[in-house]
Amino acid sequence: MRARDKAAVSALRTTLAALDNAEAVPVDESDLRGMALEQSPVGAGATEAVRRELSESRVMDVVRSEATERLDAAAQLTAPAHAERAARLRAEAAVLLHFLEGSDAA
Repeated sequence: MRARDKAAVSALRTTLAALDNAEAVPVDESDLRGMALEQSPVGAGATEAVRRELSESRVMDVVRSEATERLDAAAQLTAPAHAERAARLRAEAAVLLHFLEGSDAA
């Protein structure tokens, strides 16, 4: 049971980071160039941007993508020396797929 908890924690941490990245607003590099230091915004929250709000289907796409990445990586690890890592990746994918199955039933 302990190993499964580690797989769940790892899978959920990286998936939450992927969701956080998906919510990020793209930065236009042309806005960053040419501004003098004295013209830059100052103060608390001056560099904050409103994050995107992901739809439920987009969240599920990100989770599904994370599970697929793990399964693909596990499939690439064919050497016996990598068997433990491949098993851990499959366990993480199983956690994410279980989450998706649970959300489909709701």
